[in-house]
Amino acid sequence: MLALSGDEARPTDKTKIIILGGGPNRIGQGIEFDYCCCHACFALTAAGYETIMVNCNPETVSTDYDTSDRLYFEPLTAEDVLEIIATEQQNGTLKGVIVQFGGQTPLKLAAALEAAGVPILGTSPDAIDLAEDRDRFNALIKKLGLKQPESGIARTPGEARAVAERLGYPVVIRPSYVLGGRGMEIVADSVGIDRYVANLAATLDGPSELVVSAKRPLLVDRYLIGAIEVDVDCLCDGEDTYVAGIMEHIEEAGIHSGDSACSLPVHSLDASIVLRLEKQTRDLALALDVVGLMNVQFAIKDRQIYILEVNPRASRTVPFVAKVIGLPVAGLASRIMAGEKLKDLALKPQKHSIAELGYVAVKEAVFPFARFAGVDPVLGPEMKSTGEVMGLDRNYAIAFAKSQLGASTVLPTKGAVFVSVRESDKDDLLGAVRDLSEAGFRILATRGTKRHFEAHGIACELVSKVHEGRPHIVDLMKNGEVQLVFNTTEGAKALADSRDIRRTCVLNRIPYYTTLAGALAATKAIQAMADGGMSVAPLQTYLAQKSQLRGADTNSKR
Repeated sequence: MLALSGDEARPTDKTKIIILGGGPNRIGQGIEFDYCCCHACFALTAAGYETIMVNCNPETVSTDYDTSDRLYFEPLTAEDVLEIIATEQQNGTLKGVIVQFGGQTPLKLAAALEAAGVPILGTSPDAIDLAEDRDRFNALIKKLGLKQPESGIARTPGEARAVAERLGYPVVIRPSYVLGGRGMEIVADSVGIDRYVANLAATLDGPSELVVSAKRPLLVDRYLIGAIEVDVDCLCDGEDTYVAGIMEHIEEAGIHSGDSACSLPVHSLDASIVLRLEKQTRDLALALDVVGLMNVQFAIKDRQIYILEVNPRASRTVPFVAKVIGLPVAGLASRIMAGEKLKDLALKPQKHSIAELGYVAVKEAVFPFARFAGVDPVLGPEMKSTGEVMGLDRNYAIAFAKSQLGASTVLPTKGAVFVSVRESDKDDLLGAVRDLSEAGFRILATRGTKRHFEAHGIACELVSKVHEGRPHIVDLMKNGEVQLVFNTTEGAKALADSRDIRRTCVLNRIPYYTTLAGALAATKAIQAMADGGMSVAPLQTYLAQKSQLRGADTNSKR
């Protein structure tokens, strides 16, 4: 189906650019990609090009009649797209096709389009493949002198155990053929490897020797315990780079980036780490010959920086970064793909600390747990979120509190907090629990946690686990006697034993945190609200004193 808008039904003499959308929604293919497609249309139209959108999702803005000059509401298959391109080439000049903005769906078409002689704008399909091909990418990382977590590929269940034992537990294991972290898990021992393979076989309804094979290998990476994860978005024209945003995750590495809260700019990393992140991002962008957008996921452990993943395309972080820094990042990337240079856009260097920028934004994920009975809301490497919100303030703790409020989590300023955490988190949580106790909160804890806290001078009230008899913690939660929950777990048994606690939190709208970092951030937010509360101001107030974009079109449709 062809949709025309206004007078664009008449032939034009403008050079055409075709933008491929993301198609139907699925895990990892969300509204963020549609945002990028729309901004590409707006920026390229303002630059004088005729924009042609190809997408087949009626719920997206990219398929609105006034987004592009022309819309093809057709499936994103090689056959359909090539037919559209042939039709457009018969009636004007085609500059090229943009495949970077729609997620994996258009990226998978890049090779077929290139083979047919279609010009691909932006990063080449070969460079995109280089970033996704584990062997080629590992070679590039070594050439640049950068670090990655040790890893291996398993083509049989036995090889998965051997690779994990060589790397050392815990490991992150996942299939090589899924999106959004589906099937990804942190495994602590060989028994966990066997259980993982068995569960994967049950999910895919096939014997383990077929589920794990040369064609369907498992990827195994050493898990960096307690590492800080960082997302970096940058623009590159093949010669120069511009780091648009460095986002520090609040949850530790191992939580899927789509589920983790994060702050922009960073809230705890020092200037020397930030400089190293910028340099490594630039090195990667230039080595991959990126033209347009690139996203890099880093992990920082003991001040060592590790590369987790590189995506030489639009990422789900782009809309968040663009809103916070006040730059149409996707629109600028599309202009670079069309041939403009970064130096001609006259962008001011971005500020990567709260002190320099003057404010901080916290992104928080929104989850659908309440809509699905029996779903365990614990966070992990598999993506579960269905949206995100942003809290903005000049103070990090208040920005975090605002992000929680935006996600419908109202942090308490009084009441009782229940604490049940794994052994490795107990010492790190002492300060937060002491602060809450001094602020007037009652501290409820299970036997082991209570013993540890009282040994450090923190008064606790004993509460029974579910299997220890009634009244137990779930009874107290249902009776409205618990206002906040900190619950971190380790191991399959502990996870299963605490499932009822997390489900009760969801059903009774009790704020809960299943990571140490989340619990610490929530405590800071509660203290900040008690000290001075929060004020509300529009985004434009924070951006008013900034003039980041000189010489670029700031009046284009956003």
